[in-house]
Amino acid sequence: MDRTLSIAQAREQLTRLPEQFAREDDLRAVTVTRHGKPVLAVLPWELYEAIVETLDIMADREQLAALRQGVRDLARGETVDWVEAKAELGL
Repeated sequence: MDRTLSIAQAREQLTRLPEQFAREDDLRAVTVTRHGKPVLAVLPWELYEAIVETLDIMADREQLAALRQGVRDLARGETVDWVEAKAELGL
């Protein structure tokens, strides 16, 4: 769930937003509006990092191809046992 606040409301509530994100599991972002139009998004740091990481992967052709191949392998049931994978990697 997202919440919408005007800039004036956001200014008043900014210091309380971290606690609201922690307390409300379904609160993912706060939309800040000016004159009724969205101008900013406020979101928890973890969500921001996840979005940036996803964009980085999508921008890297090799990583994106590996991800797609992994999804196809998983759908076909072509997986490797964790113990076996660690052994192959020398871990």
